[in-house]
Amino acid sequence: MINKIRLRFVSVSEIVGTNDLALMILADEQYERQISIVCSRPMALQLDIRNNKLPIANRMLPEVLSRIIAEQTDLRFYMFINDVSDGQYEAMVVNADTFETTPIRVSDAVLLSIAGNIPLYIDEQLMMRQSVPYLKPSNNEMRVPLPMNTMSVEMLDKAIERAISEENYEQASLLTEERKRRNTTLDN
Repeated sequence: MINKIRLRFVSVSEIVGTNDLALMILADEQYERQISIVCSRPMALQLDIRNNKLPIANRMLPEVLSRIIAEQTDLRFYMFINDVSDGQYEAMVVNADTFETTPIRVSDAVLLSIAGNIPLYIDEQLMMRQSVPYLKPSNNEMRVPLPMNTMSVEMLDKAIERAISEENYEQASLLTEERKRRNTTLDN
C-alpha cells in the first residue's frame, strides 16, 4: 500500500520575471512541509477565484460537475500526486472504491480538489523528497524554493543565466547538470 500525505492549498502567486507562470503552494495538514508547483497564469486566476470565495465560482464548470457527481452518483474520488517526470508533477484522479485511475494535469487536480472539496494527496516519499519546511509569508513577501526537477527547461535556462550574473557558480553548475540530465533523457 502506498503511503500518502493529505495536502492543503495555501496560496498562488506570480513568479517574478515571467508573465505567463505562477506558483501554487501546497502544505501538509500540519503546515510543517510545503511543495511548490508551477502553473499557468490562467490557472492562477481560477485558483484566486476559489481562494477569494467569489460567488461566480458556484456556477463554474468544476463546481457544477462536482455537485452533479456528488448529488446523482455514489462515486467517491481523490486526487493523487504520484511522481515528477521531465520537470512536471504527475497526478491522477483515483476512484476511492475501485482504485481505478485517470491521469490529470496537477494544476487541474488542485483546482478540482478545491472546487469539489475532493481530498488531495501526495505520495509520502515524493513529499519528503520535494518538500521544504513550511514558510509562513512575512511582510507580504514570500520567497519559495522550487526543486530543480520541477522547473521547466526555460526556467532552468533563466536560472542559469541569473546564477552566472550573480557569480553564484556553484548554483549555476547544479542547474547546468540538471539541464544536461534532461537533454540526455530526451535523447534516449
